[in-house]
Amino acid sequence: MKVRALLVLGFFLCCAMLASLVPQRVYAQQGMKSLADRGRYLVLLGGCNDCHSPKVFGPNGPMPDTTKLLSGAPSTNPVPSVPEGVLGPGKWGVLGSMDLTTWVGPWGVSFARNLTPDRETGLGSWTEAMFLKALRTGKDMGEGRPILPPMPWEPIGKLKTDDLKAIFAYLKSLKSVHNPIHDPIPPAGNPGQAEGQK
Repeated sequence: MKVRALLVLGFFLCCAMLASLVPQRVYAQQGMKSLADRGRYLVLLGGCNDCHSPKVFGPNGPMPDTTKLLSGAPSTNPVPSVPEGVLGPGKWGVLGSMDLTTWVGPWGVSFARNLTPDRETGLGSWTEAMFLKALRTGKDMGEGRPILPPMPWEPIGKLKTDDLKAIFAYLKSLKSVHNPIHDPIPPAGNPGQAEGQK
């Protein structure tokens, strides 16, 4: 009876040990060595660099500036003026800056956030819990103003918790870039929204 109990206990301990190795085995099969590697894979797959990385122009057009990956809309870029008559009641329209880090639409003007671990201007002061809450609620820092378009927080927020944690681990592993982002600009003629977006 004791031998059988020891065999059963040994079996469950082996199962628990193997289960703990599954993520590492999956990462290794995909050429990934860490949680941050998995996050990098998801960020590339999700196209996060399209909006959150400044661009340089090469022979094939714009491409992410690898020295400023995911550092958001450059604070040195002037705030764009919106052509008259493009946006307004009963009209549709979305405009993007040449590097796709600044967007204008019926919600006003939004600037892609700095996702690097810079403490003052990026995610350096964020906790993993704040990051998860932001992507699940659509609120800046999990409690602030609404996250504005074109950020697709709703589908990203539906990712498995482990995937969101992997993305956060990757973002925390990036080179820190100090880049203060402009505050969102509310739609013209809607002063009530201005207060909620600051």
